Amino acid sequence: SDLSLSVSISSRELFSPSQKYQLLVYHADSLFHDKEYRNAVSKYTMALQQKKALSKTSKVRPSTGNAASTPQSQCLPSEIEVKYKMAECYTMLKQDKDAIAILDGIPSRQRTPKINMMLANLYKKAGQERSSVTSYKEVLRQCPLALDAILGLLSLSVKGAEVASMTINIIQSIPNLDWLSVWIKAYAFVHTGDNTRAINTICSLEKKSLLRDNVDLLGSLADLYFRAGDNKNSILKFEQAQMLDPYLIKGMDVYGYLLAREGRLEDVENLGCRLFNISDQHAEPWVVSGCHSFYSKRYSRALYLGAKAIQLNSNSVQALLLKGAALRNMGRVQEAIIHFREAIRLAPCRLDCYEGLIECYLASNSIREAMVMANNVYKTLGPNAQTLTLLATVCLEDPVTQEKAKTLLDKALTQRPDYIKAVVKKAELLSREQKYEDGIALLRNALANQSDCVLHRILGDFLVAVNEYQEAMDQYSIALSLDPNDQKSLEGLQKMEKEESPTDATQEEDVDDMEGSGEEGDLEGSDSEAAQWADQEQWFGMQ
Repeated sequence: SDLSLSVSISSRELFSPSQKYQLLVYHADSLFHDKEYRNAVSKYTMALQQKKALSKTSKVRPSTGNAASTPQSQCLPSEIEVKYKMAECYTMLKQDKDAIAILDGIPSRQRTPKINMMLANLYKKAGQERSSVTSYKEVLRQCPLALDAILGLLSLSVKGAEVASMTINIIQSIPNLDWLSVWIKAYAFVHTGDNTRAINTICSLEKKSLLRDNVDLLGSLADLYFRAGDNKNSILKFEQAQMLDPYLIKGMDVYGYLLAREGRLEDVENLGCRLFNISDQHAEPWVVSGCHSFYSKRYSRALYLGAKAIQLNSNSVQALLLKGAALRNMGRVQEAIIHFREAIRLAPCRLDCYEGLIECYLASNSIREAMVMANNVYKTLGPNAQTLTLLATVCLEDPVTQEKAKTLLDKALTQRPDYIKAVVKKAELLSREQKYEDGIALLRNALANQSDCVLHRILGDFLVAVNEYQEAMDQYSIALSLDPNDQKSLEGLQKMEKEESPTDATQEEDVDDMEGSGEEGDLEGSDSEAAQWADQEQWFGMQ
């Protein structure tokens, strides 16, 4: 196309105006597929100018031209399609305002469903909710089964009943489509933050023979269990989805994060490698690898990997949380706050986004801001075990609100006696009050139906406080079997062993002294690696 266009400049009679227009579009398309978006926009603009001149010529001479020109002109790319491709270029260049401007220029009656869909997404991203709702509704008017448009409306707080009314005619006219109204109801609960009812509704859908073993529903169910703080069931559903579809990428970033939190770093590493083999153009593999680095305390590398994931998908909540957590642990709290706020904007119903921001406030001793945020979350998402525990966590930071923290934690544990975060915070409060027997009873009760590294470790600490050394060692050992990288459990166990055998302890100290230089070498290696990743991060412009 490039060679032909050059020839057409020297020999104007070689190609007709319509053929030149087609050549310009071909050339622009090839540039688009080569990711030369600015150049493609330039050529699409030239094509539109050529089309305009062609339209003027056809108006002036409507009867001229041979008979073959009519079918040829009918096969030409439409002006609307060219504008859509220009908008795609602008979105790839992150020039959303220009993309909106070019699509807004298309008359409403001429907009196809995909143009309305792109406009709706762009309006939503720009915060123009009313315009976004209008565009999504227009998509549904033309395509009543456009599920992305349904999800878009639900995410903008449009009532589930209103959305369902827009699809009722098509549901009634097609057999075996009655499940769609239940599907809409389920995702209406998802977008209002009612995780319990969303889980129950999706479970009822998943049990139906028509949708049994549906990977998308299983992924949604896993994500909902995660949001509800039920990590065990979340992991089980992710594993079930992964078995059904070995090439699944969606949701694997959350799955990797959960595995990393449980200390299963080898599984996280294997998952990351497998995802990279599927595709390195999605954010999920980079986030999973970043989680492995973060929980290996290699924060600089985690920061780089999180930034790379955001570069691939700026709407990846898990990537924003990873980068924010890495920044916080590196002492760059103000930058971390920016990332957590963006995560909250994208996922206002996800509690972990608020937890990250509140942790930043507490790290910078901004207790007042943390309290305001925790109260807002409590009012927005409702009084459930998670929001009660989050508010109690902030109250524990202020001596004046210790009693309030105790009340909130008791309410949380009444709702969910197995909620690990609430148990941990209640144990922390009992430890401050030196009520070790009460703490032991609380932890034993929590561990009756589940096994968790942190709970076993804290139980070990409480048993040490009441001189139950042998059982304390057992608890530390169990904790380490669940998470071999848990440093606090290792320290507790080593302390017990030294107290039990002073002679052996002296020998161990001598061995530690001999190995000290080797450990320093490892630390130096990690510093140089951190500097290497920091350099790469700066090179990619990912500050």
